[in-house]
Amino acid sequence: MIRKVFPILALSIFSSMLGVGIVAPLLPLYAEDLGATGIRIGVIFASFSISRTIFMPIAGWLSDRWGRKPFLIIGLLSFSIVSLGYIWAESVSQLILVRLINGATAGMILPIAQAYVGDISPEGEEGTWMGYFNAAFFTGFGFGPLIGGVLTDHFGMNTAFYAMGGLNLLAFLTVMLFLPETERRKTSASLRLSLKEMSTSGMVRGLFSFRTAFSLGRGTFATFLPIFASIYIGLSTTLIGVLLAVNILLMSFLQVYGGRIADRLNRRALVVIGGLTNLAFLALIPLGSNFWQLLGICALGGLGGAIAMPAASAFVVEEGRRFGMGSTMVMFAMAFSIGMSIGPLLSGVLADIANINSVFYFGASMSLVGTGLFIWFTR
Repeated sequence: MIRKVFPILALSIFSSMLGVGIVAPLLPLYAEDLGATGIRIGVIFASFSISRTIFMPIAGWLSDRWGRKPFLIIGLLSFSIVSLGYIWAESVSQLILVRLINGATAGMILPIAQAYVGDISPEGEEGTWMGYFNAAFFTGFGFGPLIGGVLTDHFGMNTAFYAMGGLNLLAFLTVMLFLPETERRKTSASLRLSLKEMSTSGMVRGLFSFRTAFSLGRGTFATFLPIFASIYIGLSTTLIGVLLAVNILLMSFLQVYGGRIADRLNRRALVVIGGLTNLAFLALIPLGSNFWQLLGICALGGLGGAIAMPAASAFVVEEGRRFGMGSTMVMFAMAFSIGMSIGPLLSGVLADIANINSVFYFGASMSLVGTGLFIWFTR
C-alpha cells in the first residue's frame, strides 16, 4: 500500500512546504519594514509555533480516533486562506495575529501527515520511509526560499504571499481528491492519559529533548540569518534565499540515504552525531564574512540534519506503535514547535541586549544541551 499512497502524500506535503518556504527569507525583512525590533521579530516568529503547539495535541489525538484525512483537508484549506492575511497585515500586531491563526491551521498538517506515513510504514523500514517523507518536506521548504527571494526582487512581497496560498490550495486539492484514508489504531484513552503514558518512556523523553533543542537552533537560524546576511554582509534577498535553500535542500537530498543508514546502523549514535554537527554549524555562522563562507556553513547544517532526523523519526515511529501514531507524532512535532517558539523569542532578547552574533552561540549551546539530554534519557 505504501508505494501506491506515498507519492500522493509526498506531493501534497512538497507543495504545502514549498509555499511555506517561499516566505522564509521575507518575513524578518517584512517585519523590520513594519518597525519591529529584535524581540518583536522573535514574537512574530514564535506566535506561529505557540498556537501550533497548543492545537497539535488535540488534532493528533482526534486523528487517532477519527482518521487522518479530514484533518489534512481542513488544515491545508485553512492554511491557503490564512496566507492572504499576510497581505492584509499593516502593523506588527496584525502580523502577530495572522501568525497565530496560521500556526493553528499548520497544527493539522505536518504531524498528521507524519502519522499517516507511520501507519503504513512496514516494520524494519521506518527510517527509509520517514527519510522519504522528510525529503519531500525539506525539498519543498528548501526550494521555497530561493523562489521567494526571486519573486520578491522582481515582483514584490505580495506575490510571494499569493504563491504561498496557491500552493497550499493545490496541496488541499491533491489530498481531497486522491488520498485514501488509512487504517488506524483505535483508542478510547483520553488525550491526558496518552501523553502521561508517553512521558514514562525514556526514549520519548530523549527524543523530545533533542527535537526541542534542535528546533530552537533552527528557529534562531531562520529568524536571524536573513538579518545577519542582509545588514552585516550586504547580501540581496535572492542570495539570502540561496543560503536558506542550500541548507534545507542538502538536508532534503540526503534524507533518503540517511533513512536507509538509520535502518542499518545504530540510530542512537546517528542522532548524537547529527546533533553535534548542528552545534558546529550554528557556532560557525558569526565567523562567516562573505556569501561563500556562509554557503559552506549552511551546507554543514544541512548535513547535520540529514544525519539526525531520519534516525530520530524512525525512533518516533517505533514509539508510535506503542502509544498511538497520531499522538506520538504530535509529541515530536510539539517539541519542534516549542523549540521554534523559544528560539526566536530568546534570541530576539539577546539580539537587543547584546548583538546578533550571540543568538547563534546561544543556539549552539542549546544544541549541546539537547544532545546531552538525549544521551542521558536513552542510556
